[in-house]
This record gives sequence, C-alpha cells and structure tokens, in this order.
Amino acid sequence: MSEKIPYKIYLEEHEMPKQWYNVRADMQKKPAPLLNPATLQPCTAEELGNVFCDELVKQELNETDRYIDIPEEIQEFYKMYRPSPLVRAYCLEKKLDTPAKIYYKFEGNNTSGSHKLNSAIAQAYYAKQQGLKGVTTETGAGQWGTALSMACSYFDLNCQVYMVKCSYEQKPFRREVMRTYGANVTPSPSNTTEVGRKILAKFPDTNGSLGCAISEAVEKATSQDGYRYVLGSVLSQVLLHQSVIGMESKIAMDKYGITPDIIIGCAGGGSNLGGLISPFMGEKLRGEKDYRFIAVEPASCPSLTRGVYAYDFCDTGKVCPLQKMYTLGSGFMPSANHAGGLRYHGMSAVLSELYDQGLMEAVSVEQTAVFESAQQFARVEGILPAPESSHAIKCAIDEAMKCKETGEEKTILFGLTGTGYFDMYAYGAFNDGRMSDYIPTDEELKKSFDTLPKID
Repeated sequence: MSEKIPYKIYLEEHEMPKQWYNVRADMQKKPAPLLNPATLQPCTAEELGNVFCDELVKQELNETDRYIDIPEEIQEFYKMYRPSPLVRAYCLEKKLDTPAKIYYKFEGNNTSGSHKLNSAIAQAYYAKQQGLKGVTTETGAGQWGTALSMACSYFDLNCQVYMVKCSYEQKPFRREVMRTYGANVTPSPSNTTEVGRKILAKFPDTNGSLGCAISEAVEKATSQDGYRYVLGSVLSQVLLHQSVIGMESKIAMDKYGITPDIIIGCAGGGSNLGGLISPFMGEKLRGEKDYRFIAVEPASCPSLTRGVYAYDFCDTGKVCPLQKMYTLGSGFMPSANHAGGLRYHGMSAVLSELYDQGLMEAVSVEQTAVFESAQQFARVEGILPAPESSHAIKCAIDEAMKCKETGEEKTILFGLTGTGYFDMYAYGAFNDGRMSDYIPTDEELKKSFDTLPKID
C-alpha cells in the first residue's frame, strides 16, 4: 500500500464540530413553509409549539443562521461515540479491481447502531430543558426508536414509541432494546389512538407505514400534558443535528487533502443523506466547489424518482402540518420491504428543494440487488451493514465499476449509517432465496397522487 492515507481517519477532540451547519442559510431559494392543516397558512411558532419543543421550533424556522452552537451537554454526550471513523475501503476497492477511491463514514459505533443518536440526544436535551415529562415518536426499522429510548433514559424522560407493524414483527430484538432502555413500544397502527382505530377499520390487514405511526405519535403527544412529539427524519431541525456527520467527514478529508467527486447516501426521509451532504452542498451553493450528490432510495418506495413535488400531509391521519416535498401521497402504503427506515412516503423539504433545483441526483434500486451489495461489502470490509445503508453501498459499487470501465480515478464518499445485526430476518430471507422485489405500478401511484390536497 503506497498511499499514506490510513484505513480509518479519526479526528482529535479539539477538531470535533462545536456547531451544527444550517444549509438553508446558503440556499437562495428556501424550502416552502410548513402549512397549518386547518387554515393552509404558514405555521406560526406558536402553532408548532403545541407539537414540538420550543427550542426545536426555533431551529425548524431558522433559515438565516449558517451555524448554530451545539450545547455543551450535547457535545459531551457526543464524545461517548464521536468522532465516528471515516474509513478507506481498501479491501472493497481491491475486490472490485477499480481505480476509484472509496470512503465511507461509519455511524454504527454506538448501541443504537445508527446515526439516529445524533439528533435523538439533541431533541431529548431540549425536551428536558423545557421541563417536559416525556416525548412520543414513531419508528420504522427501529433505529430511531432505539436511539431516542437511549437519549430519554439519559435525561430521565418517558419515551413512547409507535413502531411500524411489519418492523415490530420482523425485528423483535430491536423492540427489546427500546424496552430495556425504558421505552413503551406499540405496533402501529394500534387501538390506542383514534387515528389508529380508523386506519385499522379501513385497512385491517395493513403492515403499517411511517405515516400511520407519525399520526398516532402526534395524537398521543397532544393529548397528554407535559409531552411533545419528536421526529427522527424529514424535518429541517433533524438535518441540522445530523450535519455533524458531514462536518466531521469534511474536516477529516481536508486534513489529508482528499476531495470527494461523488457523495452518496441512502434516502428515506432524508436525515442521514442531508447530514452527510450539507457542508459539501454549502460549498456548492456558495460557488466554492462542485460535487456530485446521489440519493439512493428503494424501488418499492420511490418518492424522489417517481413522486410529485407538491404540498402533502406528513402523516396518514392528516393531523400534522403539510410540507412541500417529493411525495407518493400520505396514504401510500409501501410493501413490507426490509429497509424499514426507507418506507416514508415523502422526502425532506430541504432535500426536495435541492433536488428540484437540479443540485442533486436520485436513483432507485431493488432490494435483492441491495442485499447482494450488502453481502459483497460484508465479506470484504468486515461490517454487516443495515439494509438502509446498503442502498448507498449498491450505488457506490455501481459508480466504482463505472470508473473501472472508463479508467477514471474518482473519489467516492458514502454514508454507512448503521449496522444490520438486528436485521437477520431480512438477511435470512435473502440467503434462503425467499426475498422478492416489489415495484409499485403507475396505476397504484396515480391512485395515491389523486388524493393529494389541492393547494394553489
């Protein structure tokens, strides 16, 4: 190995970010505002404060401050598992026989097993500062619910989690980690909320969706004194907290004079993708550098590649604010694919606006091909990746093979958002040849698009 770039690049403690980066400050055209579902007017801070913590509302509405200080207590918590390593995938490069240089930012070095803890601890901190009793939330694959249960345990907050039914059944160990940290976990849709009972009455055999779980969690939060709802993706405040991923990546790459040509992230609601690309996107927006950004989503839930850019409800029960985003329709019920964290019907407003402006690309991939890439990665890099992360791996391998064909020595950076050790049901289905691919038809999507709210 002639190059002097180490396998793993860690930052020193003094190099760790002390501020979050707010990419909206550098966007000339800002994301459209959230709308009140009753009035269809932009949500006020007071209205949002009935659902979210006060400080988080301020962050959600902040489009002007480029940097926002990370409270010292959150910085101290981050030191338990941050900085996360930036890894050069030498073994994968050798296996692929590609001239491409492949790096991945590994976010699985904590008990929650994913990047979700970066925002969970921030949201729990602000809830505690506000004097709340607890919070409610939804979770798809379980990474967010696990991370939030850990964060709430740290701050002695009650945590109520609505877990998408198919994931609740497929991932019992993920559920038990949440319960071990003190969370109450309910499969969604459930009979514990009015909206859950309505959904069950209409779709008694449903596998659930993130939209359903969000509706239940919001209803539960607003019906209990001393509670607020917190969300693990989609919202601008979450992308803000996750910017530590991209900032650490950039600091580490700058330290060794590395400039990525292509930056890749899996895309469900947008938290890890937005966090990874934000500081690099900021440079692109300011005209300082140029990068190619690729969002990778499942073919079974293709909000960017086949959705429409429109105002839509953020939840199936239509109790949350409306957001302008690339969406498949709030009533869209994705198949029970194994990438549970990528089953949301819409995409972050920030990422949707960037995509609409042509500043990033998007591709969709089928889950059998995703698991083939996950297996290939695990066998040479020694990490069993989460199904969500494996979408980014699939795209990174594809881009590296293009470099092999053309002889170009491009540098690729992707986000390895977490580990797949709670996803053995999915790996078992793949290894046994029982895994199938489902792609919604145009007719199915049109039926969902026809239900979108009519907003001028």
